[in-house]
Amino acid sequence: MSQDNLIKLQCTVCKHVNYHTKRNKKMVKAKLDLKKYCKWCKKSVAHKELK
Repeated sequence: MSQDNLIKLQCTVCKHVNYHTKRNKKMVKAKLDLKKYCKWCKKSVAHKELK
């Protein structure tokens, strides 16, 4: 993956960085907020995009 489009997703509950994904920064201006599974919390919780 290209490093300029790579973003990290952090769990809002336990603050672990669980996922890496990419997004088009020209088309999507807002930060991503996705509901994903966290293996430390053992449930699906919101994951927010890190800086």
